[in-house]
Amino acid sequence: MSDKYLESFPVVIDLNVAWGEMDSYQHVNNTVYFRYFESARIVYLERIDFADRLKNDGIGPILGHTQCKYLKPLTFPDSICVGARTTEIRDDRYIMELKIYSHRHEAIAALGTADMVAFDYNDNCKVQLPLQIRENIEMLEGKIF
Repeated sequence: MSDKYLESFPVVIDLNVAWGEMDSYQHVNNTVYFRYFESARIVYLERIDFADRLKNDGIGPILGHTQCKYLKPLTFPDSICVGARTTEIRDDRYIMELKIYSHRHEAIAALGTADMVAFDYNDNCKVQLPLQIRENIEMLEGKIF
């Protein structure tokens, strides 16, 4: 069960591996793992109200860096859980940890990180992470950074 692997993640989504996500080597293509991570990040953004802020003042998140460590090849059919949490908050960004749990393997299939930078889309530059977003992250995570 994924609970023990993702119990400390405040956002966990369930996805199914699609046949079309596999490549000619009969496993899920490496780029698809980043889409899985993205799906969890979007839910996280919604939970901290960062997605809607962009409409109000032009400040929103932008992906500054991401990486993935592949541990198990995913294949169809499988169902996965993707967890997202913040591990660090800096002046202009928060750092996320991401995990993909495979029900087929009964194990973690991939580990990822993402730097989510606060960005002013009107002036095209990074800015301080809004205090309200920091507070929303701390409330969601249940801790002060």
